[in-house]
Amino acid sequence: MLMGLEQRSDTPRFGTNRPDVGYAIICEYCIAFLSSKPWVISFLDKLSEVLNHFSISAGVFYSGNLCGLSSFSGDGEEEGHLHLLGSGKLEVIDHNGKKIEISEPSVLFFPRPAHHRLMAEEGDKAQVVCASINYGTGCKNPLANALPALVVIKLADAPVLQFATEMLFKEAANEESGKSAMMDRLTEVFIIQLFRYVMNNDIVQQGMLSGLAHPQLSKAIMAIHEEPEKNWSLEELAERCAMSRSKFAELFKELMGQPPGDYILEWRVAMAQGHLKRGKPVGWIANAVGYENASALARVFRKKTGQSPKQWLSLQRGSDH
Repeated sequence: MLMGLEQRSDTPRFGTNRPDVGYAIICEYCIAFLSSKPWVISFLDKLSEVLNHFSISAGVFYSGNLCGLSSFSGDGEEEGHLHLLGSGKLEVIDHNGKKIEISEPSVLFFPRPAHHRLMAEEGDKAQVVCASINYGTGCKNPLANALPALVVIKLADAPVLQFATEMLFKEAANEESGKSAMMDRLTEVFIIQLFRYVMNNDIVQQGMLSGLAHPQLSKAIMAIHEEPEKNWSLEELAERCAMSRSKFAELFKELMGQPPGDYILEWRVAMAQGHLKRGKPVGWIANAVGYENASALARVFRKKTGQSPKQWLSLQRGSDH
């Protein structure tokens, strides 16, 4: 639950005097960047493959000057939060009361629900854009779990993110029709760029993104993603990586933070959650993710989430309203 933010319309322009732009310029910028780095292409295909399994959506709920204390409880929520500081300074206070002072343009990303507060005095002149991030499968999924509880990136260290942030602040200052939809879509593009930056700069040391960055292990992970319904054996997965079973099992647990069998279960449940939100029947979903019937899926689903598929979906629909 959000407390303390009132919408303001006095967001100043941020960055340089660029002409109005949208997706076309963002895509053109990204293509130009990637074409000079061919080794990145196959690497980013792995990221695209993962993102295609999720329905990431963003909702910008505030842009403007932050003054006072704004609280985010995280209780009962199924979304993460993105805060962009365009200018000025602010403090982030986590659930333990630990304070982090941010005094230059930065990205603050809470990939999972987390109690936190933002604090700024009037003289701090903190200009922010705040958005909620939804993955389409609930907050407990391999993508969100692959990141630290809080990601902080200085925009001066990330030119691509700085460019996208400028687009958002420029749109925030715009009063043309479609502003809200444009800001939401730009934020979704920004999140993809953020995941890309995290993977390229070794920000994560363990989890799915770390595993996908490994040239050999990624082959097994992508195979699991492509065929979650298959009864994968340790031998088959190790063979995909041209490794012995023992070496594969050791490396998988080191980079992914869990054994292959546990990750397969986690991925299957995440895919089942996505299918549930798209209205697919439980029996069909069970077969799609590797279980003989709805009862078998329900047992695994409850083990992982503490709820039956029906209970989970009912709670998700309640949180969406």
